[in-house]
Amino acid sequence: METRRDHRLPLAAGLTVVLLLSAGAYIAASPSPPKWAMNATAIEACSCPMFCQCYFNASPAGHHEHGKADSHFCRANLAYKVNSGHFGNVKLDGAKFWLANDLGADFSKGQMDWNVVTFDRKLSPEQREAIAMIAGHLFPVKWNSLTTAEADIDRWEITEDSAVATMDGGKTAEVRLHRAASANGPGPVVIKNLRYWGAPRNDGFILMPNEVEAYRVGPKAFEFKGTNGFLITVDINSDDVASAAKGAASGK
Repeated sequence: METRRDHRLPLAAGLTVVLLLSAGAYIAASPSPPKWAMNATAIEACSCPMFCQCYFNASPAGHHEHGKADSHFCRANLAYKVNSGHFGNVKLDGAKFWLANDLGADFSKGQMDWNVVTFDRKLSPEQREAIAMIAGHLFPVKWNSLTTAEADIDRWEITEDSAVATMDGGKTAEVRLHRAASANGPGPVVIKNLRYWGAPRNDGFILMPNEVEAYRVGPKAFEFKGTNGFLITVDINSDDVASAAKGAASGK
């Protein structure tokens, strides 16, 4: 398989992240599945108006500015930093990774359009594989196109009223968020009790509209300003996944 100049590796379409990033092979070779856990915070933004309707509907917002109301897509940047985590003996504290993707026009059947998973260049092969495995459970969906890449995730900062994340100084990708002006007093606007992908726990969606959210490399580059953005901290571990699988098997 040929490696492109930007280090992205083409992967077979329609499989989950966990298999496509080879973590499944790691598990198959292990005598027993290792215990794992991840608590991570995302600086996230997408092309939908505030707040992203994808969390309540089976399709993204219609983008009238493209000349037709039926132009539906959700193009997003998800900049993650692991607060604490491990996969077996592999430590993940402080690890950073980034998803740039488009959910497509209709994801009611769990089939999304495309996704590029970028690992911070500082991560070891073992850490990348661990993150790939966990990401497969955090984002339990299928993609028409899934590739991986590496870059310098060189800025990841959160303050009381803003957040910034960049890859390669913004040349590859950039997200800048600012506190919602519609807050009814001190502190941020927060949405509680709303599920985030496959995470069983989160601390709420801290709403911060984006000043810019951009993915600037390759044929699928995009840039939006003034659209949806938020911060969120999620928590997931291997016991959660085992419990969910047991419940599914028993029909509960």
